[in-house]
Amino acid sequence: MKYVAALVLLLALALAGAAALVYLPYGPTAASDDDATFVEIAPGTTSSAMAAQLEHAGVLRSRYSFLLLRMVHGGRLKAGEYRFNHPAPATEVYARILRGDIYTRALTIPEGYNIFDIAQIVEKNGFAPASAFLAAARQHTELIATLLPAGEHPASLEGYLFPDTYHFARHTAPLTMLTAMVHRYRQVAGQLGLNDSADAERTVILASLIEKEVSQASERPLVAGVFENRLAKAMPLATDPTVIYAALLDGRWRGTIYQSDLQSPSPYNTYRHAGLPPGPICNPGLASLRAALNPAQTDYLYFVADAAGHTRFSADLKQHAQQVQAYRQAVRGSH
Repeated sequence: MKYVAALVLLLALALAGAAALVYLPYGPTAASDDDATFVEIAPGTTSSAMAAQLEHAGVLRSRYSFLLLRMVHGGRLKAGEYRFNHPAPATEVYARILRGDIYTRALTIPEGYNIFDIAQIVEKNGFAPASAFLAAARQHTELIATLLPAGEHPASLEGYLFPDTYHFARHTAPLTMLTAMVHRYRQVAGQLGLNDSADAERTVILASLIEKEVSQASERPLVAGVFENRLAKAMPLATDPTVIYAALLDGRWRGTIYQSDLQSPSPYNTYRHAGLPPGPICNPGLASLRAALNPAQTDYLYFVADAAGHTRFSADLKQHAQQVQAYRQAVRGSH
C-alpha cells in the first residue's frame, strides 16, 4: 500500500507540475511596443523547434508545456511574427499561434499620394527604407502587366497602388506591400468595370490629375469635364501637378514651381505638351476614378481655386482671368 500511495503522490505531483507549466502565467511584461518581446516563426518550423524558440525568448517557462498542448490539441500552427507583452499561460500562447494572431502594423495610404510619398511613409513606419520601396515600385511592373495594353512598359507602379489602410508585419518586403496595393486596385477597378475597359489606363491617368487638382468630391466630375473639353480641343491641360511630378522624376523638385519647370521638356509637362501625360502622376482614390469615368458635361475650359478652397469654373479666358484676379486679391487680403 505504501508503494501505491507513493505512486499516487508522485503522479499527483507530476500532474500538478504539468498543470503549473501549462496554466500558470509566464513571460515578459512590456509598457510599449519597444519593450515587447517579438518572436518570428519561420514557415516550416517544427513544433519542437517552435517550442524551443518560445522558451529561449522567455515567452514559455518550459518548451514541454507547448509540446504537451500540441499532443492534446493538435491543429495547424501558423508561421509569422508574434508580439508578447504580458505574462500569459502556455494555453494562451498556443492558442494565439494556432489561430495565427500575428503582429501587424497599420499603413495608411492617403488618396493622391505618389510613389515618392508612399515610400516616405513606408520608411517612417519602420517597414523598409524609402529607397528600397521606390526601387521595387520601379522594378516590379509585371504586377500591372495585364492592366495595360500589350507590349507597354511602364516606368513604375504609379497609379495602381490603391489608397487604403493596410496591415503588414514589421519585416514585410516591399514587393509584398506593392502586391497587396495592386490587388486592392484590381478589386476596386473590377467594381467599376475598369478591368474590362480598353480605356482603363487613360482613366487612371485622368483620375490621377483630378485627384491632385481638387479635394472637394462634388467638384471632381466638373474638373474631369474641363480636362475632357480641353483634350477634345487639343488644348494643353496646363496643370501644375504634372509639372511638379516631372520635377520629382528628374530629382529637381524644390518645393515651388519655377519658370524653368514650366519650360521642362518632360513629357509630363502639360504646359508644353498637349494631351494626357504618359502615365499617372499619383495614386487616385475611388471618387476620382468615378469622376474620370463620368465627367460632367459642361462648356467649361478653365478652373481656379478660390480663397475658401473651392473651385471656380469658367467657359472662356476672360472670365477665367477675372477668377484668377479675384483669387490673388483674396490671398493678398488674407496676409
